[in-house]
Amino acid sequence: MRRRDFLNVLFGTAAALALVAGIALNAAHAGTKDESAAEWLAPKWFNEWHDALAARGLALGATYVGDNITNVSGGTGRGAIHFGRFDFSVDADLDKLFGWTGGRFFANTYDLYGRGLTRNYVHNLATISEIEALPGARLYNAYFEQSFYNNALNIRVGQQAADVEFFDSQTDDLFINGTFGWPAIMATNLPAGGPAPPIAVPGIRVKAALSDQITAFGAVFNGNAARPGPGDPQLRDNHGLAFRVNDPPWIIGQVQWDYNIDVGGGPLPGNFTPGGWRHFGEFDDRRFTAQDLSIADPSGTGIAAKLRGNFGIFAVVEQTLYRPSSVTEKGVSASVPGVTAFARIAYSPPDRNLIDLYIDGGIGFVGLVPGRSLDRFGMAVAYMRISDASRNLDRDTQFFSGLPSPVRSNETLLELIYEAHIKSGWLLAPYFQYVFRPSGGIPNPNDPSGLSRIGDAAVFGVTTTLKY
Repeated sequence: MRRRDFLNVLFGTAAALALVAGIALNAAHAGTKDESAAEWLAPKWFNEWHDALAARGLALGATYVGDNITNVSGGTGRGAIHFGRFDFSVDADLDKLFGWTGGRFFANTYDLYGRGLTRNYVHNLATISEIEALPGARLYNAYFEQSFYNNALNIRVGQQAADVEFFDSQTDDLFINGTFGWPAIMATNLPAGGPAPPIAVPGIRVKAALSDQITAFGAVFNGNAARPGPGDPQLRDNHGLAFRVNDPPWIIGQVQWDYNIDVGGGPLPGNFTPGGWRHFGEFDDRRFTAQDLSIADPSGTGIAAKLRGNFGIFAVVEQTLYRPSSVTEKGVSASVPGVTAFARIAYSPPDRNLIDLYIDGGIGFVGLVPGRSLDRFGMAVAYMRISDASRNLDRDTQFFSGLPSPVRSNETLLELIYEAHIKSGWLLAPYFQYVFRPSGGIPNPNDPSGLSRIGDAAVFGVTTTLKY
């Protein structure tokens, strides 16, 4: 798509989002509290039973997320898709239940249906919707955690995910694309995508408050969530019950520094979080065989050499840019009125990873629509650079085939979103995404010649969330 056409799509999309958001606002109850949908979704007797159970220490939760997405240009085809996820959880406060001070058990399951837009129409690296996955029911989290020293130290053991605490910010939680939850450099480079939706992994996580401003996180996970073998890892662990613990481990750590910038209107909180990870398994060389020939060389085996280990470094910065003078809460919070921004960067070695450099960032606005204290809107951009080794393999393919097939470069993504709180426990979020060079510019499977790449994709969507 030419630049002028893209700008037309972008401005048209902004108008469409404003229209959909306006409809949502007119249908909403102004100033609705951010609570569950219990008061209007279930009968009174059930809510009373549910609340009494939670008061005793056993909280039962249910969340439904439904995504309606249309690819209007680019990708491998145009089409509209609906898919969704039911999330059922149990959160047990062991202190209230049994007098076990600082103890907690949490488990949740997913039931997914439908088919995703990325897998079927766009074929990009940064999954269009964070809930996209193969249909089916699976166990996700199932862990026990113990707090010590008035919560200064917390240890979590069991099947769990890394995306909610590591390489994360609160502002990026506003956005729908999966890379703003678990960055594509992790999901692409780690075996089975790493411990993130829809596959959690057995592991141990330690969180320690070293001071009022500094918190350290460290974790060791089993290095592969799925059973060995070819094919999609979701099919090799299709119910979340593999519980693998014997694969080479994956370790990750980070240190978060919370700070405040003093300005005339009051302190503006922010945080900076550097970190890194290491995997102790084997990884395929992105270009060469064990005989030091190109994988594309027809005189070789075509089988990638095995390289020992992998690593990555990353950093996150999040900063409040504006906050009403009446608000003095410490820390960056997605629910506090104001404007926040985030940026993340990561690097991994190019000889064994498809993506070697990842950068994203965005800005979020909370509670700035008159009478809509909980509504949010924002814009974010993500950049995924294809590693030199992978690009050189593309050039090798050109050389040995004699055809000018595409050479991958990078995938870049833009997302605009408005999240309207319709009523307690009900969110409606229209959004737009534009994907430049899906998967870095891979050949279009619909072109028999293999000479053209998949086109840039323009995607419109509306996500509905119900939380009980």
